[in-house]
Amino acid sequence: MKGKNMKKLMSFIVVVLLALAATGCSTGKDEASIIIYDGTFSEMKIVHQMVKMVVEDHTKATVDIRDEMDEVNTFKEMVAGHVDILNTYDGTLLTTFLKLDTSDIPEGMSLYDYANGVASKEKGVHLLNKLGSENTYAVGVLPETAEKYNLKTISDLAAVSDQLIFGAEHGFYTEEGSMKYTPFIKFYGLNFKENKPIDLSLKYAAIKNGSIDVTIVYTTDGLNKEAGLVILKDDRNFFPEYNDALLVRNDLFERFKDIAPNLEEVLNSLGGQFTDEIMTDLTYEVDVNGRTPEDVAHEYLLNKGLISK
Repeated sequence: MKGKNMKKLMSFIVVVLLALAATGCSTGKDEASIIIYDGTFSEMKIVHQMVKMVVEDHTKATVDIRDEMDEVNTFKEMVAGHVDILNTYDGTLLTTFLKLDTSDIPEGMSLYDYANGVASKEKGVHLLNKLGSENTYAVGVLPETAEKYNLKTISDLAAVSDQLIFGAEHGFYTEEGSMKYTPFIKFYGLNFKENKPIDLSLKYAAIKNGSIDVTIVYTTDGLNKEAGLVILKDDRNFFPEYNDALLVRNDLFERFKDIAPNLEEVLNSLGGQFTDEIMTDLTYEVDVNGRTPEDVAHEYLLNKGLISK
């Protein structure tokens, strides 16, 4: 009797395990979820929340926003098939992800179209419609620094850079892409007294307290507004365009055609909805006024009529 009971118990366990496997419980994967890994900047966090809100308001799909991951690794995960959408920029796609330069762009073709064509063919991803804002690199100094050294353009820095300390986040010193520190100083002939890699969260405090004199900023960063920085004109056009757009896997719309046949249209409803000024104001609300990206995204979409509630 004991042996028979043991056999019955084992049979029951096998049946349960097979049932769990059949329902997909063993994987924990939700096939209706669009996967996003959140960005490290407020702008990306806000846009990712907007993606989640418009998709879940207008389709049966859900959006799973996972923990922060830097852009380079997110792109690698996207190409590997593990990420569906990333808020990024055409300049980043060209120079950082594809490791190309503006000189590679054929005459008469835009950076956006060229980067998109190469990415689609070689990496299986493409950009959707431009969101409307451009978050390119810029060089910022305090008003008193600009006045003291008569700085209006980046070229003006060349004559006085040996008296100034440059600081930027660690990512600007990497070799990922051609728009980084070493190519930048060579292009403009800059020779700073010192350069300091600084945590992104400390960069603005560092320039305000005089630890650094010059820094790299992003044009739609609300903290520029809060710090009152003077943005020096990129008079020799070193930095390319960085038009904001959603990057998606080429197979995304086919995979979700049953539960979200209008997914491409829904995502492109965000296209053209922003200007540099609008995006700066949105990031200001998060970075300076302390609001959450979710709250800022929801308020904006509701006011624009892009979500229903």
